[in-house]
Formats: sequence, C-alpha cells, structure tokens
Amino acid sequence: MHSKVRLIICSLAAGVASPAFAADIKTVPAQSTPVNPTGWIITLTGYGEVGPRYPGSDKFSVFGYPSIDYRRVGEPARWSAPDDGIDFAVLDWPNFRAGPVVRFEGGRYYGSERQLFGLRKVNWSIEPGLFAEYWPANWLRARAEVRYGVNGYDGFVGDLEVDLVRREGLYTFSIGPRVSFGDSNFARAYFSVTPFEASLNGLVTPFKAKGGVTSAGVLASASYAWSEQWTTTVYAGYRRLIGDAADSPITRRLGSADQFLVGASLSYSFVFAP
Repeated sequence: MHSKVRLIICSLAAGVASPAFAADIKTVPAQSTPVNPTGWIITLTGYGEVGPRYPGSDKFSVFGYPSIDYRRVGEPARWSAPDDGIDFAVLDWPNFRAGPVVRFEGGRYYGSERQLFGLRKVNWSIEPGLFAEYWPANWLRARAEVRYGVNGYDGFVGDLEVDLVRREGLYTFSIGPRVSFGDSNFARAYFSVTPFEASLNGLVTPFKAKGGVTSAGVLASASYAWSEQWTTTVYAGYRRLIGDAADSPITRRLGSADQFLVGASLSYSFVFAP
C-alpha cells in the first residue's frame, strides 16, 4: 500500500488562497531503502509555491504546505508529478493505479484586488473525485483526474497529464503536457460577468462563459536525492487559458491568459517499525 496525505497550512499572499492548489509533489527517485521487512517508510515534505491568485489572474500568491507519504519497506517509491492531486490507490498494480483523489481550488475575493469590485465572490473549493494512472513504459506516465467542486462552485473539472520521466543517478527529471477542462458551472463561477456586475465594476462587460477545455500547458520538474533520507525538488509550469476562460473580460481586462507556476519542496524519509 502506498498512500499520501497533505494538509494546507498557509497562504502568505494577502487575503487569498492559492488556485488549483491540488498538487502532491512528492518525488522520491527509485533507489535502495533501509531494510526492515516489518516497517514503514514515512516521507515528510514541505512545499513552497508561487502561482496565480485565482484562475485568470495576473497577480501572484506565495504559499506553503506540508504532506506525509507512507509505504511499506521494500515497496518501490512511486514517482508523482508536482501538480498531481492527493490520491489513494484502491487499484494498485505495477503499471496501473486508480482510486479517489482530491484537490483544493483557491477562491477569488474582492479584498485581494480592488479591480474585482462588483464581481461575485468565489469561495475556495474542495474537489473530490477519481483518478487513473498508467505507465506504458518506465519512462512514460499518463494520468487523468475527474473531480467535483464543493463549496466555491458546484461543477465538474478535470485534468489530463502525460509525463516523460528520466532518472540519471541521483537526479530525476520530468516534463510533459497538461490539459484542463471545466463544466459550465465552473466557467460561470470564475469567468462569467452578469450585466449587474459589469455595471458595478465599470472595467468589464457582460459575458456568459461556457464549459469546455479551459487551459493547456506544460510542467517540468527536477529532483535530487542527497541521501536515502533527503530529497529536494524544483518545478515550473506554464498554462495558457483557452476558450471562454481566455475570452472572458475578467481574464482579458483584469488579468492574463498566461498562467505561471514555480515551486520547490524538501522531503525527509525515515523507517518506522512499530
């Protein structure tokens, strides 16, 4: 069994949680581990990221969070991408995994940007759902997630990911494309503008956003295992909003369709033998 749990602890930017805050970025390169057939390997990780305040924003938030991962001694460490959701594999085969997943999506609040005056507040959302992951080769991974937002919006969202993964000694590198989609409820929450909102705001015009593909981009990461206990990871990503997400006046006049993300993590692994 191989599981991970993450807890969001802070958003250092004023008044807003991180968007698309749904990434377990634990990356432990395949290597030998301390031998104890009855124990568990526990990995504690701390993260720091800089990314858009909300979907379509051209302002950035700085935030941090921890995670914990555990697996049985002797079980190979699973590679995961920086933007994977938090998952628990019910089906866990050598080349295929599937099960529940969850992510956190930050909200959009007038207090964080005065130019949002008059636009609806979008609360943060928890996005539970399902994931499936397939490794056709040990250097290639495909992953899909479908989730349903709760609290901030009520709708379906999802992500498709493909990663090329290469291990060179103590280094692990990855890069791959990303495609995200959302239904009309998600699109309306973040990208629609009612005539009343437009009249209050004065900077945007009415717009009715529809669901579909919302962004496409790429993400790359590099990890280094200093020892069997310590690993550091750095990563960067770019997404371009497309469709109604890009055409919305919230994006065009108040924000940007270009969405950037950079981050780093530090992991510590140890054996626990109860």
